[in-house]
Amino acid sequence: MLTIRPARPQELPALTAYPHDDERNSATAAYLSGLLDSGCTQPAWCLVAEQDNELVGNVVLWTVPGRSVPMDVVLLEPGDDQTAAALLTHAAELARSLGARTQGHVLDTPSQAPQFQRDPQRREQLLATHGFSVNRDGRRFLWQNGDPLPAQDDRLHWRSLAELGEEPFVDLLADTFTDTKDSIFLAEIAEHGLRGAAERNLADMLELDHERDWFEIGYDQQDRPIAISLPARTPSSAVIGLVGVATTGRGHGYATAVVARGTNILVTAGATEIRGDCDTGNIGMVKAFQRTGYHNFANRKMFSRPL
Repeated sequence: MLTIRPARPQELPALTAYPHDDERNSATAAYLSGLLDSGCTQPAWCLVAEQDNELVGNVVLWTVPGRSVPMDVVLLEPGDDQTAAALLTHAAELARSLGARTQGHVLDTPSQAPQFQRDPQRREQLLATHGFSVNRDGRRFLWQNGDPLPAQDDRLHWRSLAELGEEPFVDLLADTFTDTKDSIFLAEIAEHGLRGAAERNLADMLELDHERDWFEIGYDQQDRPIAISLPARTPSSAVIGLVGVATTGRGHGYATAVVARGTNILVTAGATEIRGDCDTGNIGMVKAFQRTGYHNFANRKMFSRPL
């Protein structure tokens, strides 16, 4: 008989382990341990599938540290189709009972630590079968210690959130969203309007680990606000976060300037690895990451389903 239940204390953080796959088992357990320590998940959100006294699958819910409502599914080990259906059904029911209205999941290719999402085509089909649709088809970029530090753009001078307050950041974000190509932003604009989407994105960024001096607006020589830089740290990595260029500044390489600025700030703060994401079709951002020495280490599809 197949049973879905919260993991017992002695089953954490390993959950479903695979014989002869020590690299996967240790990396995934270390990742879950970090999620538990940071408050991104909690033991009650770590569900396992048990059959004949053996763990045959698991699913873990995730949220931003400090929040009590789970946002996403992480560490999905689906097992066979019956097990996958039971896990995804229970994951939806648990999240809904805690107040979630939607549930997300990301699928990275190629398979790599710490999640080791093997057989991505099957995983994508399972997600579609259980109500998930693609929100973003994206690319992931990485800068590591030892890579050249990108040159700074002297066309811009920068003023921080600590100096300006939040309102100019919302104003500039709303302007950058007017012709955005990013599918995530487009969905938020459709639901909340330009300014509502800008307010929500700034609020989300403020929840990440950051210093107020890191969040900046870049001004051109006429003192016009041209670019917005929001680097931060997540529980697992330093990130470029959010890049925006005013409509009046498009086509002049300012996105590259923002990535370079954010990289410099994070490296000065001690980061040895920095990540950034964008839509595959956002050619301007793809080029911005490439020009600043980042390499495309993975592709990421972002999924969500209503609850």
